Amino acid sequence: MSDARLSVSPIDSRETFKDKAYVALRNVIVSSDIYRSRTDLRLDERQLAQDFGISRTPVREAMAQLEREGFVRSVPRRGIYIVRKTRREVIEMITAWAALESMAARLITQTASDADIAGLRRMFATFEDDKLHAKLDEYSEVNIAFHQAIIQLSGNSVLIQLAENLFTHMRMIRGSTIGEDDRVDRSIHDHMNIIQAIEARDTERAEDLVRQHALGLAEHVAKHVDYLD
Repeated sequence: MSDARLSVSPIDSRETFKDKAYVALRNVIVSSDIYRSRTDLRLDERQLAQDFGISRTPVREAMAQLEREGFVRSVPRRGIYIVRKTRREVIEMITAWAALESMAARLITQTASDADIAGLRRMFATFEDDKLHAKLDEYSEVNIAFHQAIIQLSGNSVLIQLAENLFTHMRMIRGSTIGEDDRVDRSIHDHMNIIQAIEARDTERAEDLVRQHALGLAEHVAKHVDYLD
């Protein structure tokens, strides 16, 4: 069986080639659907450099950074592959995320402006009343933006930095789990409860709801996502 090939676009020179290659490769990895298939995805350094329209050195440097961050792994005499986390690793990441995001929710109730908090509800305006059952693709993107917004609204730069790469890993698994079971309907309900608690500046409830929502994903993965084993 031949390895699947990723689709990439050429890189221009407005930023350093290494930085541009890093961002481009990470975006490709996040959108690669690695958790929807058991097929290993190999990254061909030579082909990527050719597709990007740059030399191999910045691609190699970007690969090294991505390997340090746990997105790719180098296999001797075989090449570099996108990392597919095990079920245990995914559960551990979600558990860590639950701690970070719940603290972010606590901070929001204490320090965020009313205008910033109102923005969370606007993100879900299309899911009220007769539009509660949204398209899955649309919902998934709003879901991602919502969780990113909670982290950003914490205003804590260290927390935001800690969450960045962790969330990138989690984004990859969220896309393949949100459509399983009845997670869409339950997740919309959870999010509206979270918004209401934050709007009321109910610190303890907001923190608890966010934590339980994230841990619910961890529980779902533990019970149903056996294809990660």
